[in-house]
Order: sequence, then structure tokens, then C-alpha cells
Amino acid sequence: MNQKDTHSTCDHQLGVCGLDPEQSFSEKRHKPIELYTFIDPLCADCWAFEPILKRLQVEYGNYFRIRTLVAGRLQAWNACKNTSKGLISKKQEIASIWEDIATKTGMSCDGDVWLESEWHSPYLASLAIKAAELQGQQAGTRFLRKMREALFLNKQNITKEQVLIECAHNACLDIAEFKHDLESKAATKALQHDIKTTNEMGVDVVPTFVFFNANVEDDGIKVTGNYPYKVYVQILEEMLGFKPEPAVALTLEEFLKRYEFVATIEVSVVFNLSAEEAEKQLKALVLQQKVEAVPVKYGLFWRYLGER
Repeated sequence: MNQKDTHSTCDHQLGVCGLDPEQSFSEKRHKPIELYTFIDPLCADCWAFEPILKRLQVEYGNYFRIRTLVAGRLQAWNACKNTSKGLISKKQEIASIWEDIATKTGMSCDGDVWLESEWHSPYLASLAIKAAELQGQQAGTRFLRKMREALFLNKQNITKEQVLIECAHNACLDIAEFKHDLESKAATKALQHDIKTTNEMGVDVVPTFVFFNANVEDDGIKVTGNYPYKVYVQILEEMLGFKPEPAVALTLEEFLKRYEFVATIEVSVVFNLSAEEAEKQLKALVLQQKVEAVPVKYGLFWRYLGER
């Protein structure tokens, strides 16, 4: 497949880069657009893209399916591990970048985790995403979210197997199957395939998104970095060849029921509200005991308490 480039950002992250885990090959209804999302489990900019991706899924999810791949680029990790001084310097750099991203985007991420943890290779975290996907697309998506929450909000070291197992439990995965798949050839092969695809598409920065339509002769459109929401809608329209109709709007409670644990900025972006108005509406649901506010380093997250 061919691709056209749009611009770039977010190359300061450490460890494995890649194509996020939201493969949906078994969907019953054909969706004309396939969106390849290239992520890194340790990439704060990838985490910061969640609000826009949620809105895109809520409004135009009928038109595309997401394929999440993990692209392995360990050169940066290996280079900074050559000396303890190099590793300390890299940790401090990444911690500072995370704090800056949290301040600018509203998606909280606590850079202190880099200074407080003994880090191992991020390879296992990348492999865990593929292992979770072996239980299905939705399982993989749930696991990735829980892994990100553990890392960015709770300062847990996702390069440790026990933390990954806890994430699998929180994502309602079959734990015995997950442990088995972590050591399986199937997960390793899936990760290797993602890495190969990343290299073939010339992806060297995360996040990167590549849109393809059903015609294999047409160029894909590659977008590197985070852009305003309207840019992605315009790309969808260009790829489809017509103006897509957004889905019937969800109520705030329906959105919370679907996603269960979200940031104020995610509600703000999806419902096109100011942060103040989003928080006001969420607090109204707190008074109804349908939601609880969860303080994080930067702002609030909201947990749905109603019936699912």
C-alpha cells in the first residue's frame, strides 16, 4: 500500500514504538476505511490522543475500523542503558516531557514514575499488548487502556510482568490464558509482524496514523503526530469520497457507561464542551451518585458507578 505523508511530532519517547492493538478483522459489517494506529506503550503523546480518538469513534466509528500495532524500536532504549549516567539523564528528560504534555493536553501523566522505578526493557509491555489481543479486539483495547492508566495515572512500572498481569485482571481478561500467551509464539509473531509493518511504512515517530480505503490502488494518508479533530474528519471525507454523517449523539451518561473511566478532557473533546462545562455536567452526575470523581496529578478522572 502507498501512503501520503502529513507532518510530524513526538519523537522523544523511550523504547518500543508501534501500531496500537485494536484489530477488527472479524467485524460483521464492512467498514470502508481502515485506520492503522502506530503507538508506543510508553508514549505520553499517544495517551494524549485518546480524547480525539474517542470522539472519532463515537461520531464516525461506523465508517472505519482501527488496527493497533506496536512497532519495536529499541535503539533509543539500548543507547541510554549503555551507562547509568545516560539512563538517569534519559529518565529525567522523559519525566519532564510527560509533565509538559500533561499540562498542555489535559491528559494527566505523572513523570515521577521515571524517577521512582527501576526500569527494564519495554519489550515485555509491547508483547503484552499482542498477548491481550489474542483474546479478541475488545480485550486488547481494554488491556491497552488499563495499562496506560496504570502507567500514566498510577505510576506503575509496566515493564514488570506482575503489573501487566494486574492490568489484564482489571481489563477482565482470562489471566491463565494471558500468562500463557505472554510466552507464546503467537504473541511474538504478532509483534514481529507489527514491527515489520512499521518499517515497511516508514513509521519512525509515534503517534502515527495511516488511513486506507477499500481500494488497494489508492494511496493511504499518513498523519504523524496530534492535530485538531477536524483534520481527521477531513481525511475521512477525502478517503470516503463523500461527507460522512455522524452517528446519533450519545448522552453523557451513555458515554460514561460505555467507557467507564474517563478524563475531563475526554468528555470535553467528545461533547465539544469547555473543560468548565464538562466538569459541571460531571459533578451533576456525582450528586446523582452515578459517577465518582478521581483526583489525579493533573485534574480529575471520572468513574461510572451506574448499572452497566
